[in-house]
Amino acid sequence: MSILFANTALLQRAGRRAAVGDHQPNSWVKLLDKWLSCSERAHQRADLRNIADDPHLLADLGLTRDEALEQADKPFWQ
Repeated sequence: MSILFANTALLQRAGRRAAVGDHQPNSWVKLLDKWLSCSERAHQRADLRNIADDPHLLADLGLTRDEALEQADKPFWQ
């Protein structure tokens, strides 16, 4: 993962600057935030699918194989 996407503090600072005063937050910042959330969710679900066959890792998460695959099969926008 790139440093830009891993650094959520950068995005939060940009959002605060866009919402200074009585102005509405910048729509580009909202769009970027939404895109980053969807991207992160897609990566997390792909990682969950990759560990679905490892019972020790699933036990650490408190999930069964079926629950892990059910979560991994959800679309990234949900």
